[in-house]
Amino acid sequence: MNDDAILHIRDNLHIPMGELTFRASRSSGPGGQRVNRSETRVELLWDVRHSPSLSKTQRHRIEQALAGRIDKEGVLHLVSGERRSQLQNKQTVIERFMALLREATQPPKKRIPTRPPEAAKERRLREKRRRSEIKKVRGKVMLEE
Repeated sequence: MNDDAILHIRDNLHIPMGELTFRASRSSGPGGQRVNRSETRVELLWDVRHSPSLSKTQRHRIEQALAGRIDKEGVLHLVSGERRSQLQNKQTVIERFMALLREATQPPKKRIPTRPPEAAKERRLREKRRRSEIKKVRGKVMLEE
């Protein structure tokens, strides 16, 4: 993907590839002698705090949802090193990035308040009466002489 490409996350959220930074490093795991020479692991970096593509609400939701992946400077870090080629790892990390943002910017569902059913109220009251009876029996013990 080139720098002028745009990632369509949602209808109201589009991120230009130019905002993303990629770093390559040596991947761990099996791969024979080639693994010591080739830099196939890809790290995606995205500055959430200073991104012009985000609204205030979207920025807040992303910072809350992805807090564990965002550093002190407000940069999101994602890594992919599962594949053997750098290009495949780059595509994988972009797909993961899009999925994470789609999930993080999902507006919360509005809660519809409900009332507890009559049976639940009765069960609760019955249990309260039973506990009350148990506690009444726990009174002081009078010893007879």
